[in-house]
Amino acid sequence: MKSYSESYKQAGVDITAGYKAVQLMKSHVKRTSTAGVCSDVGGFGGLFEPDLCGISVPVLVSGTDGVGTKLKYAFLLDKHDTVGIDCVAMCVNDIVCCGAKPLIFLDYIACGKLVPERIAEIVKGVADGCVAAGAALIGGETAEMPGFYPENEYDLAGFSTGVVDKAKILDNSSMKKGDVIIALRSSGVHSNGFSLVRKVIKSDYDALIRPLESLGGKSIGETLLTPTRIYVKPMLKLFESVTVKGVSHITGGGFYENIPRSIPEGLHAVIDRASLKIPPIFELIKTAGGIPERDMFNTFNMGVGMVAVVAASDAEKALGTLAAAGEEPFVVGEIAEGDEGVVFR
Repeated sequence: MKSYSESYKQAGVDITAGYKAVQLMKSHVKRTSTAGVCSDVGGFGGLFEPDLCGISVPVLVSGTDGVGTKLKYAFLLDKHDTVGIDCVAMCVNDIVCCGAKPLIFLDYIACGKLVPERIAEIVKGVADGCVAAGAALIGGETAEMPGFYPENEYDLAGFSTGVVDKAKILDNSSMKKGDVIIALRSSGVHSNGFSLVRKVIKSDYDALIRPLESLGGKSIGETLLTPTRIYVKPMLKLFESVTVKGVSHITGGGFYENIPRSIPEGLHAVIDRASLKIPPIFELIKTAGGIPERDMFNTFNMGVGMVAVVAASDAEKALGTLAAAGEEPFVVGEIAEGDEGVVFR
């Protein structure tokens, strides 16, 4: 018997729309399939058989996160095909900080009204992110919740699990004075600090879609919706190339909160302010809100999405490895003695 409930539909939940959404997203999910996938979309659980060849003591590393209030710009501009990349990035970029390779990803979409085509757009972005991270999208959930979310709004969160050999978990115990901090550029605001962005930049549709010379001809809306960069594959190459003593994903809390998380007590980061190429969107935000520079560096990534600490003798090789992997790495600072956290020079 075909599944259908008129009573449920009158309550605001159309289960047939959910079935259609699953059919529309299947082609996107298929693009993410890797050798370990053992199940198809639609089951009660996603099955995955990890290849543990060469791993002596496998350790699972998991991360979960959402897109946050950046979604408000997706709603306003009716653009839903990139926020899924943000969702994946916020999870897998954290996992790789432990030295782990992400294996699987699951998403959760809750909405006021389930529009199959919109859900498929969101999942397309999730799939794009999974492909970039080398992770398989093995499952997820879409919940239609009328009266809880406005009809044209939704929330998007995700969960990822990866694996690392216990002997290769990143360990900062060997970090010392003189070690070099290498930075990987961000694509912009990524998916953090948007509560402050929304406070200082008015959500006026016409203003958001107007091209600005200061943003290289892009609009504010287009710039803000630029998805978070995924650093997994370049970082995995780096781990194979040199000994990495610490990695920080620069998210909410900016430099001051995130960089010290990978540095042991008794040491701190000295950042060369002149080495930074801060994207113009941050100057626009700073000016619009009259925000002090310290607050900017304590809220946003300021053009740096991830940093890695290596020995000075490994710096040149590390830079070459990351460049060969498609990054534009640069030395942003060094490790010094003291517990100051982050110091700019």
